[in-house]
Amino acid sequence: MKRYEYGNPDSANVLVQMIGEHEVSGMEKEIAHIKENVGDDFFLLAYKVEDWNMELSPWQAPAVFGDEGFGGGAGETLKELLQDLRSDNVLSEYTNDEALSEKTKDKLFSPLTVGKEVTGISREKKKYFIGGYSLAGLFALWAAYQTDLFTGVAAASPSIWFPGFVDHMKAGKINADRVYLSLGNREAKTKNPVMATVADCIEISFDLLRKQGVMSMLEWNEGNHFKDADIRTAKAFSWVLNGPGGRG
Repeated sequence: MKRYEYGNPDSANVLVQMIGEHEVSGMEKEIAHIKENVGDDFFLLAYKVEDWNMELSPWQAPAVFGDEGFGGGAGETLKELLQDLRSDNVLSEYTNDEALSEKTKDKLFSPLTVGKEVTGISREKKKYFIGGYSLAGLFALWAAYQTDLFTGVAAASPSIWFPGFVDHMKAGKINADRVYLSLGNREAKTKNPVMATVADCIEISFDLLRKQGVMSMLEWNEGNHFKDADIRTAKAFSWVLNGPGGRG
């Protein structure tokens, strides 16, 4: 994965975002919007994937739109992501390469499970937040069930209609302290029967998170799925950073 870096590399607040080629050009606008809302005390690492449906899907699923199905490669992506953070000393004190939730150990290969506050190379306490848009937002949610590294999840218009994902959430508890969800108010207005469930799925998920005691936010944006993705993602990261005790 190619990595793009934005913001202050010395910040104790590390934002992690999976992106596609189509999002690279909008990153500067996203960064500017985050700075406008929370200042410049953050370091955002954006990782560009090449095969969106393969690399970000938590398990295999048939095609929902077009002919391309979902390959279930999120486990490999998460492992590569965590290894990259560690190898570059963004994380310096990973201690347990074996720990993994019972639900997923047959599907994954030990994404590292550590405490939310990890001592960085500068010896200051760092906090990690993961987010993304669309299928990358779903990946962010899923990743926070696999590892407790992430303090917050910023899931903007996540593909929470993904087959089996709501049931996956019901079967466990997310490790993050706070979760931001958003959806466009026209996203469910589609003839696609799977994607048309997205509003119901996100309402169920939001209710579940609140009942589990997770600090949560569900924001409804104007428009369909393709409107203002960069701004919606920036709002998501801004909320998790600004939550009570959010920033380091």
